[in-house]
Amino acid sequence: MNVPVFAGVGLAAGAGLLAWAVRGRSSQLLAPSIWKGPTDRKVIALTFDDGPSESTPRILELLAQYEAKATFFQVGKNVERLPGICRQVIAAGCEVGNHSFTHPRFDFTSSQFQMDELSQTQAAIEKACGVTPRWFRAPYGVRWFGLGEAQRACGLEGVLWTVIALDWKLGATAIQDRMLQRVENGAIFCFHDGRRTNAAPDIRATIAAMAVILPELRSRGYELVTLSRMMNRFPS
Repeated sequence: MNVPVFAGVGLAAGAGLLAWAVRGRSSQLLAPSIWKGPTDRKVIALTFDDGPSESTPRILELLAQYEAKATFFQVGKNVERLPGICRQVIAAGCEVGNHSFTHPRFDFTSSQFQMDELSQTQAAIEKACGVTPRWFRAPYGVRWFGLGEAQRACGLEGVLWTVIALDWKLGATAIQDRMLQRVENGAIFCFHDGRRTNAAPDIRATIAAMAVILPELRSRGYELVTLSRMMNRFPS
């Protein structure tokens, strides 16, 4: 028996399992999360990460124009910088989720670090707009040991996505093509109205793509909703 060969296979399998646990959309090993909703209705949950930013109000205007709602996963530091825009999101009938305080990768971090990131963001959002988030999206979609416990302690449920727009690097046409090719009942679409903790980020490509995506989805008969509405939890 070639023991080193079998050992190598075992290590590779273990590494593959860990990689899936950390980044796999359907993995529930490290922190429970959803990545799609029920497929029995023509609904899509629109989500935006990394805000609030100075351009978030323009996204809200587009959503209102097409009678759409969305869930905004906000970064605590950005909320502290722009609390008024956090309040605008709520006033528009959308909902706010937790996207950590400083937008770190959570792999190889301590349980206490993860708890601090989630709890500080909960506190910042509660102070800014008077609501307590029920949804959490890990930055970069990266989960780690201890994150599930932090989510539970903060009363949060994890969310990934059915399709992510890659709108921090793609142009408007590529964004709209990518997203419109993945339209399906119960899809969770992930866009960005910010760029980590950067002030005044350039999200013109996202805005231009949304101006095409929203009317197209509406023309196909889709209701565009918050995660809470899609999942029939804490309706908003």
